[in-house]
Amino acid sequence: MEHVNYLPSPRGHFTSSSKEKLNPKHKSKGYKMCFCWHFFWSELKLQLRLAGPLITNNFLQISVQIISLVFVGHLGELALSSSSLAISMANVMGICVMTGMASGLETLCGQAIGAKQYKLVGLYLQTGIIVLSVTAVFPSFLCGYMKAILVAFGQDELISQEAGRYSRFLIPSLFAQASLQPLIRILQVQSIVNPLVLCSGVAILSHVLLCRYLLYNTDLGFIGAAISTSICNWINVVLLYGYVMFSPACSMIRTPLSLKSLEYTKSFSKLALPSAAMICMRALEIAFHSFKIILLFPSSSLQWWCYEIFIVLSGLLPNPQLQTAALSACLNFSNLTFQIPFGLSGTISTRVSNELGAGQAKTAHNAVLVATLLTETQALLVSIFLLSCHNVLGYVFSGGRDVIKTFADLLQLLALSSFLDSNQALLSGITRGCGWQVLGAVINLGAFYMVAMPIGTCLGFLTQLRARGLWIGVICGPFVQIFVLGLITWRANWEEEATKARQHVLNNSMADRLPT
Repeated sequence: MEHVNYLPSPRGHFTSSSKEKLNPKHKSKGYKMCFCWHFFWSELKLQLRLAGPLITNNFLQISVQIISLVFVGHLGELALSSSSLAISMANVMGICVMTGMASGLETLCGQAIGAKQYKLVGLYLQTGIIVLSVTAVFPSFLCGYMKAILVAFGQDELISQEAGRYSRFLIPSLFAQASLQPLIRILQVQSIVNPLVLCSGVAILSHVLLCRYLLYNTDLGFIGAAISTSICNWINVVLLYGYVMFSPACSMIRTPLSLKSLEYTKSFSKLALPSAAMICMRALEIAFHSFKIILLFPSSSLQWWCYEIFIVLSGLLPNPQLQTAALSACLNFSNLTFQIPFGLSGTISTRVSNELGAGQAKTAHNAVLVATLLTETQALLVSIFLLSCHNVLGYVFSGGRDVIKTFADLLQLLALSSFLDSNQALLSGITRGCGWQVLGAVINLGAFYMVAMPIGTCLGFLTQLRARGLWIGVICGPFVQIFVLGLITWRANWEEEATKARQHVLNNSMADRLPT
């Protein structure tokens, strides 16, 4: 059968072009790439149109928590520390898990869109919401008993009590995320990204107004921020669900509620669980009782918890308040700058899954090359910015001279870390697009817990590098991850990946047509 090259249209769907057919010589086992400038500019413009709104939406999603902490911070140190602890635990135990699981839809729905099996997309959406809603039950239970958990782990009783009060009002937000994350992925794989920004913007504006009112015009106190957060997330869910149900752009994927969606639970779980494992670890307990270190919870984010462990370990260093403050500020800044490559990661995941689902190995391969060039350019610019402003950016987080100086020293390492994180995000996006989640989870586990943590711990405690030594450990994790995933991507047989993707979609499509 003669393969036809598919060129991306402005809406992100694909139309065949009879004028641009692949030369048979490019179907060889070695798979030589045929690249042209026309495709480069078309692909670059398409990826920029996708990435811009995705990056904006990522920043808006993060700003929900930032806005809450800004308002709460004016109520006193106890309110700020308690709410910060509650938000952090809710994120780690629940939101990061569901975010990782929802990434499995990038593979399933993206390939189904490419194969024009639109009904499957609607069924996958129902499956994702059901599975994530069940998943939300466990972290909700933990949030309900947050005070007892924190006290058992040796936290201050007053802070634990207030954090427990705050976390209980975050439970509705967890169930909102169970619907919000699949809805975001469904629109993302269709390249419908502007509504994401619009709906998030409306929700953020509502959050600002409601949070201010509840905190300063009622007797709720800092609990008002948690209530506002939950309402904000549910507003976002209602708006996105309304768009999916009534917008003509989503007419092809709308599917009536059906028990058939439960049949895809196994297919979804095969990708969702490893996707979550790329972010989450099924069980992690780190105990340093002799140093009174807090036990870390199960279902912890691999990379996220690796960073959190380093923050905890920094408290054992000489002058722990200084080291912890500087390292925490650096990690928060790292998380902020990571939203740019994270948006690019979602873009390349969408492009690769769409093209593989359509059977277009050449286009998927070339899209990876364009995304690589775009990511490297972004990573270089951000690193230059961090190096140029390393003596100034510390004032954003602290007015203390010692903290600013330590932060400036760490920021030079952050510039390298940011460059590596950008490449790690790119390769993770390719991994999700191709459906390599199981392999990615194993690589993440080895990179961060068998390489990064031992190196960081040794350099931080056995040398005079202190916090810099811990940060060097942070850098080693993504370096190993990039090397291994990069080698796998470079050696990938794209024709074979396209065949497997289309076969997987067609098998599910045929199963959907069978009588129940």
